[in-house]
Amino acid sequence: QVQLVESGGGLVQAGGSLRLSCAASGGTFSSGFMGWFRQAPGKERELVAAIRWSGDSPYYADAMKGRSTISRENAKNTVDLQMNSLKSEDTAVYYCAARRNYMVLTPKRPSSYDYWGQGTQVTVSS
Repeated sequence: QVQLVESGGGLVQAGGSLRLSCAASGGTFSSGFMGWFRQAPGKERELVAAIRWSGDSPYYADAMKGRSTISRENAKNTVDLQMNSLKSEDTAVYYCAARRNYMVLTPKRPSSYDYWGQGTQVTVSS
């Protein structure tokens, strides 16, 4: 049974930083992807960043490009999202997601991912 467990969310002031971590257990996705999505109240879930399970080819959506870094640590089976210069509009529940299978391009839709974490709240106060 694959499990994804997020940690690291919380309350931060605008301009601050947070590091989210996702621990994967119960499976590996050697051909697939790990991604971070977010969902604000009343809005659709959107991709923030994604990376191949191998740690190659990081992808950043426009919303946080230049302010975030996604990374994989094979030894710990984790994927982290470092977020800097946070804004109030970054407030959302952040979800870790995993895709089993290979795709040529980075999958950007939630429906392209097979497993999800429970989410962690990030609140940025202005």
